[in-house]
Amino acid sequence: MQKQSEVVSEKEFRVKGATPPPELGSAIAHAIKAGHQVVLKAVGASAINQSVKAIPIAQSFVSSFGTNLTEEITFFRSKSPEGEILGIAIRVMGS
Repeated sequence: MQKQSEVVSEKEFRVKGATPPPELGSAIAHAIKAGHQVVLKAVGASAINQSVKAIPIAQSFVSSFGTNLTEEITFFRSKSPEGEILGIAIRVMGS
């Protein structure tokens, strides 16, 4: 018998250096609870810092539902008027 693969939708958040980690953590937790994967896209040290701080905040929210978060970190490239930009993409998944 062939196992049918499950399609999981994805929510993308573009993180800035001024993004408040508690608000981002809450948004991540709500998306995970709704069954989505989350992709945080950040360019620059401040934005990456805010993304990393938000993940344990989100974990504290979803742990009460028995959910653990796992992350996968990759690079992404984006075009801008100034040229190509390299950033960090953090995929957050609930299990």
